[in-house]
Amino acid sequence: MQIQVCEPKEYDFDVLETQFKALADKKRIQLLHLLSTKGQTCVCDLVKDMNMPQSKLSYHLKILMNADLLTKETKGTWSYYAVNKHGMDQLLSEQLCCVLKPSS
Repeated sequence: MQIQVCEPKEYDFDVLETQFKALADKKRIQLLHLLSTKGQTCVCDLVKDMNMPQSKLSYHLKILMNADLLTKETKGTWSYYAVNKHGMDQLLSEQLCCVLKPSS
């Protein structure tokens, strides 16, 4: 096992704060899980899958979008959401380990 050495860097704590706030809600975590298993999904299907009115669902989707954890594609009148792989990779990165777990 390789020991990770964290180099001193500038971290974007504002981005991390936004992402952690977005993840601090059970419904949003469930929504991310649903999208990570189903892939890109129409908001009309998410309303059914989450058993939630579209107004409340839109609120949660907006928070996840602002945290750069989702992508949105509009096709006609419908919006399709998916997990933002790049945003998730940044959140679940070695950089976060360097921020939260000091090197020994």
